[in-house]
Amino acid sequence: MKSINPETLKSGYFGRFGGRFVPEVLDVKLAELAAEFEKAMTDPEFIKEYKYYLKYYVGRPSPLYYAERLSKAVGSKIYLKREDLNHTGAHKINNCLGQILLAKRMGAKEIIAETGAGQHGVATATVAALVGLPCKIFMGSRDVERQKLNVQRMSLLGAEIVKTDLGTASLKDAVDAALGYYIENPTAFYLLGSAVGPHPYPSIIHFFQSVIGTEARQQIMEQEGKLPDSIFACIGGGSNAIGLFSGFLEDKDVEIFAAEGGGDGLSLGRTASTLVMGRPAVFQGTFSYCLLDENDQPIPAYSIASGLDYPGVGPEHANLKETGRVSYHCITDDEAIHAFKELSRLEGIIPAIESAHAVALAMKLLKDKNVVSIVNLSGRGDKDVEREMENE
Repeated sequence: MKSINPETLKSGYFGRFGGRFVPEVLDVKLAELAAEFEKAMTDPEFIKEYKYYLKYYVGRPSPLYYAERLSKAVGSKIYLKREDLNHTGAHKINNCLGQILLAKRMGAKEIIAETGAGQHGVATATVAALVGLPCKIFMGSRDVERQKLNVQRMSLLGAEIVKTDLGTASLKDAVDAALGYYIENPTAFYLLGSAVGPHPYPSIIHFFQSVIGTEARQQIMEQEGKLPDSIFACIGGGSNAIGLFSGFLEDKDVEIFAAEGGGDGLSLGRTASTLVMGRPAVFQGTFSYCLLDENDQPIPAYSIASGLDYPGVGPEHANLKETGRVSYHCITDDEAIHAFKELSRLEGIIPAIESAHAVALAMKLLKDKNVVSIVNLSGRGDKDVEREMENE
């Protein structure tokens, strides 16, 4: 795992982005969380327990798989970081496991979380069951319909599903509802799912998801004897992406690409491509990029992928965009659906529609390049198989 830059840990900022813009009742609670996280990061017993569960409960390390038939079709050598093989079927469990151990350390009595695609909700319900804490999962009613399988899984695991009809009834609205509950119930532990929100959450998620990049770096060196030429991940809030990217940010010869949920294309109101179409603003407790109207008010996002259907993005990604270290691209619904089907047909691996955005970007940019690349396959696609995606 990658330690957090001490200056970021102290200030809560990545360059000019980040911070904590919340009511005083939450500011006190989040300051307490930041202090406890700093202690846990350097506590050998905490790290030992976290690594134990990663290995024996989650099933890490996840494999780095050479996708031979996909590589042949594209004309470039593509490896898949198989986060879809984790317990619960996505990268989300890495962060949830770390945060539930923090919650236990802090004496939490209730866990709350938001979810879009449902993978974070499933992972949160899973770890809450693991330690025996009650759990509420906030979810937009639109996403409840789009992700019925994951809703059933959360219920089976003992979580209470709290639906919201606010706004577009998607991920942004689930976050709003969860934050509202947290303000009214500050004794709860908010297990945030992505690298967004007020300090210290972006640093916490970076730390717990960095296991992806640490493993991928070691694995590609073992298999190729060198670092990759490029790496790819999908991005909504940005947790799976920052997890992979963290292992390679200092390697200037490794190009880094992120695929945003482009929806119908570069048209405000029909896209979730925040870093391509958005502007800096304070949104949901942090200063980062956001999709805004002409009056600088947040506007609804749209993507076929519930996990990418979010008008904001993590502050670390905003900084990586402005410094030019990462290149962010819009991938449309149609491009993602095509990649979803191609990977299933060519490799026998059904990806989450979120992950299919990263596959699509790799297929587009690596055509006949004959280079070595890693694509983060952040989740599996069981939840998307029954959807009539072309008609949404």
